[in-house]
Amino acid sequence: MKNLISILVVLSILACNNDDDGIACTQEARAGLNVTVKDAATNNYLGIGTTVVATDGNYSEGLEYMDGIIPTFAGAWEREGNYILTISAEGYVTFVSETITVTSDECHVIPQQVEALLQPE
Repeated sequence: MKNLISILVVLSILACNNDDDGIACTQEARAGLNVTVKDAATNNYLGIGTTVVATDGNYSEGLEYMDGIIPTFAGAWEREGNYILTISAEGYVTFVSETITVTSDECHVIPQQVEALLQPE
């Protein structure tokens, strides 16, 4: 009976993996862009009141603010692309990034960590 149960468990695991390559992917969504924003003069993190917009051609997305020990702006959830970030906050010069490329593997996007330094006006 134990052998039968073991075989059923193995078969159910194999049946759940419908990927032909045998790669088990997780179900959570991953942010392709993870951006921290700092004051260039003080090196302090900027959060609430900061706007981060990612643009890839005609696609544009405002990144989500994630409060925490290190405030982060996240977006491009499971979306590949070549993004330009535009970051603005009151009292700072608007920051425009170079192109940031988000790629993916067989399961998820490969998250890109970006730190932007905003210059006070």
